[in-house]
Amino acid sequence: MRDGLDDFAELLNEPAAEADGGGARPERRRRRRHGWIAAGVAALVIVAMVGGYTVWALSTPIALPLASTRVPSVDVPDAAELELPWSGGWAVSVAGGEEFLPAEASGIWEATDLDEPRPMASITKLVTALVVLDARPLEDADDPGPTLTFHGVQKLYDKYYVQNATVARMRPGSTMSQRDVLQMMLIVSASNYAEAAAVWAHGSLWSFAEATERWLERHGLDDTRVVEPSGIDPRNTSTPRDLMALAEIAMAEPAIAEIVGQRSLDVPGFTGSNTNTLVGGDSVAGVSFVGVKTGTLDESGANLLFTARVGIGRDRPLTVTGVLLGTRSQAHNASTAEALVSSLSSGFHDIDVAREGTPVGEYATAWGASAQMLMASDAAVFTWSDTPIEVDMVTRPLSTGRAGEVVGSLTWTAGTETATTDLVLSDDIALPDAWWRLTHPFELLG
Repeated sequence: MRDGLDDFAELLNEPAAEADGGGARPERRRRRRHGWIAAGVAALVIVAMVGGYTVWALSTPIALPLASTRVPSVDVPDAAELELPWSGGWAVSVAGGEEFLPAEASGIWEATDLDEPRPMASITKLVTALVVLDARPLEDADDPGPTLTFHGVQKLYDKYYVQNATVARMRPGSTMSQRDVLQMMLIVSASNYAEAAAVWAHGSLWSFAEATERWLERHGLDDTRVVEPSGIDPRNTSTPRDLMALAEIAMAEPAIAEIVGQRSLDVPGFTGSNTNTLVGGDSVAGVSFVGVKTGTLDESGANLLFTARVGIGRDRPLTVTGVLLGTRSQAHNASTAEALVSSLSSGFHDIDVAREGTPVGEYATAWGASAQMLMASDAAVFTWSDTPIEVDMVTRPLSTGRAGEVVGSLTWTAGTETATTDLVLSDDIALPDAWWRLTHPFELLG
C-alpha cells in the first residue's frame, strides 16, 4: 500500500525517472502537482473566508433592542359628594371652574323649586339699592355720593317698628351720604333707611315701584315682584333662579360688592354687625364669604343669598353663588352654606401619577444585557372629584444605550389639566463581546 510519503519520495526522484526515459511518470506527476495547487488555493479561500467572517462579525453594527412596556394605572378617587340643602327652595352655581367641573356648574348646577316664587324678605333691599344706584349712580366703590337730609323720620321709624321690621335711629334734619345710607340698608338691614333712599332717589314710593318694575324687566328678572322697598311685605317675591341672577348683578356693582362684604357697619355714629354672619371672617381652607344678603319673615322663614370665593391653588378662585329660601333660621342657612362650599372645596385634589425611579418597561438583549425604563421625575394631576385620567406613553428607539438616555415620555390628562414625565434608561446596555459575535451570526443578521 502507498501512502503520502511514497508519493512525496517519488516526486523527489522525478529527475532520475526522467533520465531513465519512463513515459507514464511525467503525466502522473503533473496531476499530483495540480492537486496540491488546488488544495493550496482551497486552503487560502477558506482562510480568507474565515478572516472575512471574523472581520464582519466583529465590526458589523448591532441593533439595540426595543423596550417591552407597561402603561401605569392611575387610582382615581371616589366621586365628591356635595353637601346640598335639604329644605326650602335653593340653588347653587360655580363660576371659574369650567376646566374642572361639569358644564352645567356655571349655570344652575343644583336646585330645588328653582322657579317657585317665595317671599324675599330683606333680600328686597338689594333690589332697592340697585334701583337707587340706577337713578343716582356712584363713580366707584369709595364715592360717598350726594348727601341725604332726613325729614319726617319719626313717622318712618314707627311705620316699620310696629311691623317688627329691623330699624335704626334717624334724627330729624340729620344728614348722611348716599353710600352710608346704602350701608345702613345692606349691612344692618335698616328698613326705614331703605324707604328713605327709595323716596330720595325717585320722589315717591309710587315712582320707586314703577322704576323697580322697569328695572326688573330690563334685567330679565321676570319672576320677581317688588311692591315696597324694605321686604317687610310678603308680596315681595322671587324665585331661586331670579335671585341667582340678582346676586350676579349686585356683585358686579362695585359699591354694593364692597358694602355687602363688610363684617360690620362703617358709618359715623352707628354700630352694628352684618346680618350675614358668614362675611368678613377669616378664610378657612381657602374659602371666604363675600356677600350678599339675608332676609327673614316670621310667616315664610329665613332666606340667604350668598357669594363665596374658593381658592384652589390656581390663578383665580372659584366663585360660588347660592340661595336658600324659606328655611327655619339664619343659623341653619349659614351652616348649610358653609357645608356646601366646604364640600365643593374638598373635592379638589392633586392626584400623584408618577414617582421618580418607577420602572415602566425593560430592555433585554439577546446577549444578556438589560436595563429598565424609569420615570425621570414625580408628577401629579390636579382634578376635581372622580374626573377620569387618561395616560399616553410614547417611546423611541435607543440611540446610545447609556444610562440616563431619554427614551420616551408619559403624559396624563384630566380635562384640560396635564402632567408629563420623561422616561430614561436605568443603566448602560453593554455591547456583546467578540465570542458572542463570532458564535451568533444569525442574531447579527437581525
